[in-house]
Amino acid sequence: MSRFRMRTARVSVVGLAAGALILTGCSSGGGGDAGGVSKDDAAKQQVKYDFGDAKASTGPAAPVKGAKKGGTLTVYQRDSFAHLDPAQMYVSDEGAMSTLIHRRLTTYKRDNAGKYTVVGDLAKDSGQPSADKRTWKYELKDGIKWEDGTPITSKDIRHTFERQFAPFISEGPVYVQQWLAGKSGTGYRKLLPDGPFKGKHLPDKVLETPDDKTIVFHFKDPQPDLPYALGMAGYAAVQEKGDTKEKYDKKPVSSGPYKIASFKSGKSMKLVRNTEWDPKTDAVRHQYPDAHNIQFGVSFEASTKRLVSDSAENKTAVSYTNQVDASSMQSVRSDPKVKKRSLAGYQPYVGKISLNMDRLKDKRVRQAIAYALPAQSLVQAFGGSGGGELAGNYLSPTVAGHTESDPYGKVKSPQGDVKKAKRILKEAGKTGTKITFAYQNAPEWQDYSIAAKDNLKKAGFNVQLKDIVTDTYYDQIGKIKNKYDMYHSSWGADWPSASTVVPPTLDGRQVQDGAANYSHYNNPKMNKEMDRISKIKNADTAAKEWAKLSDKILKEDVPDVPLMYYKQIQLYGSQVGGAVVNDVTSSIDPTQLYIKK
Repeated sequence: MSRFRMRTARVSVVGLAAGALILTGCSSGGGGDAGGVSKDDAAKQQVKYDFGDAKASTGPAAPVKGAKKGGTLTVYQRDSFAHLDPAQMYVSDEGAMSTLIHRRLTTYKRDNAGKYTVVGDLAKDSGQPSADKRTWKYELKDGIKWEDGTPITSKDIRHTFERQFAPFISEGPVYVQQWLAGKSGTGYRKLLPDGPFKGKHLPDKVLETPDDKTIVFHFKDPQPDLPYALGMAGYAAVQEKGDTKEKYDKKPVSSGPYKIASFKSGKSMKLVRNTEWDPKTDAVRHQYPDAHNIQFGVSFEASTKRLVSDSAENKTAVSYTNQVDASSMQSVRSDPKVKKRSLAGYQPYVGKISLNMDRLKDKRVRQAIAYALPAQSLVQAFGGSGGGELAGNYLSPTVAGHTESDPYGKVKSPQGDVKKAKRILKEAGKTGTKITFAYQNAPEWQDYSIAAKDNLKKAGFNVQLKDIVTDTYYDQIGKIKNKYDMYHSSWGADWPSASTVVPPTLDGRQVQDGAANYSHYNNPKMNKEMDRISKIKNADTAAKEWAKLSDKILKEDVPDVPLMYYKQIQLYGSQVGGAVVNDVTSSIDPTQLYIKK
């Protein structure tokens, strides 16, 4: 799933016990219990979801018990939304908000027992595949409209996917584009270099729209996971008539239960009811509050204090993705009154330090960094065991194939092995190497950068720290020509498969501005192995092979240094009802919330 500003779109999970939240994790070792969440809970998230039929996809959504219409929900968010164009969305906070304004062909439906099914969203069902899974047919529901009242047609859906090939689309997922082109890496762009903006379209043998209601995808290879991919925020529908290209990123056309009344980047956003949204067409979403008033620039610490106080407007407040800050973690977990207004659990993300291989070409330098970095300091920065646990490798415990491997001793030596790092650097003749460490200008990463710099300095590095504003952090480190040697990133599975972790972050043919291969790692031998594993039909066999490959890459080339598996605790006000985790966005589900009367 994507990035944890977390960067990732989707999480692969099955619901925990009632009231539990599956959230992105950090490393363990913080002392005390882990918020009542264990590796067994993480393992439950490795389950594949069923694909729903037309009945499962039919609205309206089952009512939330006790829910009433009316009132305004106050939402505290640390980071402003850098992107509103769905094709540019690939971080968790934008993904959570997008469930309110953007619909897609498929989506994920949670029943009252916490079980998830992939269902039709704009489409009547999760898809009609051919026997060989190379062709998928979707028929649109009746009564689906844009916020201006015009019907959503197959032309809009065709436009949605064709514009994904345009050069200005650089931040979102690329699975469907690659499958349509039958190419790995960035080669898909050659299929429709300018998107549909110069009058060209994908041929019918690739993407077919025989009438206003029907969309047919034709792939060169079997794509059994298409319904998962289509449920991502990055593949939500874009109105052809209203597409303003780059400007769409600031003012998109809504298809969901809410629309944007105002957006002041870095300050606020107001979402109000979209009167053209018909609940009969939507099996998942609700439209309980009159409005969502989102305030940006509210730190984890500030939102925690406000929600703990439960005073005035804080009673009707929540955050889509802000977590309890480190300093408040223990008090929140030990106060029964506050704890009952909390959700806790694993997230699918692995926090790591990406090493820019265009600049750090010497493997021994990267190894020295890997041994020196203190994983425990990051866990502590996020609040200890309630915030996460130590990570030994690239695959989260929530992903099938996860093992307990630890090639660089991040679990065994959580404070870092400075002596070993110093020896490696000296033997390489690289003592005094200057490195620039870029990090998000947020308290957690500020704290970690100081601890990391201290260890790296002791190992013999000359470290320069560079803070980057949080809102555009991933845009900055996502540039191929960035001027940083190392920077943190986080990634979670887009659906229950390591195929959505290893290729997006480590395939060398995927190196481009905005892509998630932040280390710019490109090993032809490993790329070839990814192609081989991608063709394995047995999911269990493939999971084991992905785990072996990711460990091999880490041991032999160390492009990224894994540090922690994220967890999280979130709070909500006492007058907020319907607070449950959305396992897809790895956050409180905005579509289920209501204001208690």
